[in-house]
Amino acid sequence: MALKPGLHQRQRQAQALAMTPELQQAIRLLQMSNLELQAFIAAELETNPLLELAEIAEQEERRAANREQAEPATSASEVAAPRETLTEAFSRDAPSEERIVEMGVDPSEMFDGTGPSDQPAASATGDMAATPADASSWTTMSGGAAMGGAGGRGVDDGLPGIEATVSGVKSLRQYLMEQMELSIAQPARRLIAEQLIAHLDSDGYLREPLENIAERLGASLEEVEDVLHTLQALDPPGVFARDLAECFRLQLADQGALDAPMAALLDHLDLLAERDFERLASVCGVPIEALPTLAARLRRLDPRPGASHAGDPVQVVVPDVFVRAAPDGSWLVELNQDTLPRVLVNNEYRALVKASATRREDREFISECASRAGWLVKSLQQRARTILAVAREIVRRQDAFLARGVSGLKPLTLRQVAESLGLHESTISRVVANKYMATPRGIFEFRYFFTTAIASTSGDESISAEAVRHRVRELIDAEDPDKVLSDDAIVKILRKEGVDIARRTVAKYREALGIPSSPKRRREKRMLLKARE
Repeated sequence: MALKPGLHQRQRQAQALAMTPELQQAIRLLQMSNLELQAFIAAELETNPLLELAEIAEQEERRAANREQAEPATSASEVAAPRETLTEAFSRDAPSEERIVEMGVDPSEMFDGTGPSDQPAASATGDMAATPADASSWTTMSGGAAMGGAGGRGVDDGLPGIEATVSGVKSLRQYLMEQMELSIAQPARRLIAEQLIAHLDSDGYLREPLENIAERLGASLEEVEDVLHTLQALDPPGVFARDLAECFRLQLADQGALDAPMAALLDHLDLLAERDFERLASVCGVPIEALPTLAARLRRLDPRPGASHAGDPVQVVVPDVFVRAAPDGSWLVELNQDTLPRVLVNNEYRALVKASATRREDREFISECASRAGWLVKSLQQRARTILAVAREIVRRQDAFLARGVSGLKPLTLRQVAESLGLHESTISRVVANKYMATPRGIFEFRYFFTTAIASTSGDESISAEAVRHRVRELIDAEDPDKVLSDDAIVKILRKEGVDIARRTVAKYREALGIPSSPKRRREKRMLLKARE
């Protein structure tokens, strides 16, 4: 290919942003949650020898100070005398009787002719006086009463320690496999059972068709169904169901509560979802007043029987910011110090290693580690200051929410906060991601306070969409069974209260809240009213 000069036009920004690795790291740190940040810091501590946690450094300093205070002052002769090794101590002859007398020790008090295991242990019903006064510390540790244990077990009885007996979380498959091995003895049936257990989802349902499993194993469909029937009797009740109705049926059968009306109700769950109570009562063969009792029995069942044996524990939300009321009526905003790892750069160790480094590669590695450590400390400090600034701005703008609740929530956008703080909108978006704020009204995600605006009929300040959804729920919860509010009626009420909203918006909010339409609510509330009468 020949090279020749040419003219080309290219459009670019006058000032291009250089995304250095340090800047990319600062952006990632800003978006991380507190759990992700802790994992990132732990990884950095493993790879960077110049980094250390402030808590660990403080503990080491306290331990060193305690050791200095606990160490007795040694004389000059003790310092000069060489320390005896373990081999020399065992090879040295035992002290003679004259030497023992010179030491001022009674020979009869030195040895009693019995070993630690020969000492009688105190009885479980006796008091501490039952233990001989001259018993050694090993004798006390080996006695059952001295240890407070039953059966007089000692520390050297060959049993596992307490750390080995802590029970772990069993997965659903492990829990079912243990039961299956006790319920099924034939190898062929066990093979089918293992395949059925392997195809369970996290909720305990069997989604794979039995025909596919039977074809894969070369077994008959009747054999697979027979093994499935055996597995459906295992704990927890409801596992190995193929749909919700079968899951409820297995649980009711386990409770002995699967009667004819409940069986008919499980066969027509679609009518229950549609709130068609008249047809449902006719199908179940019960009066309409008895349907609330049947529905209440269904609500007590577990639609996800396998979820209780999930392998991953539930992570508790830890707030990043605390908000509390001040005596003067304002709000105090402070960071949760427990979620902010304090990382330090060990300059003393850096100087020590740098002084002993002779190769150029070693010096470059130390310089790189020092640069990364210093930038990480600055990034963490900047992250904390940015989160605190955004939290204070949110609290300032949502003061009415903290005072009155959801009805006082105001519309807020990322652009408004960014303009107030002089930051970019993308920075605010990263700050509010996966961050939580603990307020007197509960723990809320930062993003909860950013809602769209709905215009006011009077042309004044707009209203938050979250506040409107809350008002829609309040109106529906307080409606009369004989005067159920339609979407149009809710629109009229909201417009009288100053909210300019369309009917389709009310319907969208109602569906998002999981509230059925007005005809379905009317049938349900009339049925409940008849049941109370």
